[in-house]
Amino acid sequence: MKFNIRFATQQDMPKVLELIKELAVFEKEPDAVIVTEQDLIEHGFGKHPLFTCFVAENDKQIVAIALIYFRFSTWKGKTVHLEDLIVKQDYRGQGLGTLLLDEVIKYGYSQGVQRVCWEVLDWNTNAIEFYKNKGAKILENWYLAQLEGDAIKTYIQSINEGI
Repeated sequence: MKFNIRFATQQDMPKVLELIKELAVFEKEPDAVIVTEQDLIEHGFGKHPLFTCFVAENDKQIVAIALIYFRFSTWKGKTVHLEDLIVKQDYRGQGLGTLLLDEVIKYGYSQGVQRVCWEVLDWNTNAIEFYKNKGAKILENWYLAQLEGDAIKTYIQSINEGI
């Protein structure tokens, strides 16, 4: 099968959102996605873009994406964070994940990054093996910490009450 990897455009965001929702179902959180097409357009293509997205096409149909953004590591400096690498179920196992990861690594390298990082669910053994086979180090002693939605509001409220 022939795949075309390219930078995403604003017009791709409906398909990108479909893949994000497909990933949420796969990760057993089908109702967790609150981002909209408009959010993706505004934050990916506005005055100060927050992310870059690569898409993979087969017969002009988007079948996979890799969404990345820059961050800064106090130890390493400029870093690319791979937020998600999503391949439609029917296209897995055909080398498409490798093509997208290759593109992310090449892009990061061209931008002078010292690290490319991402998270992977501990039960997603296929992804873990895929990344290990690419030379990635899986940090098993680290926990991912997040504040979301109501937890952010509660935190702000506790700050304001302390004033």
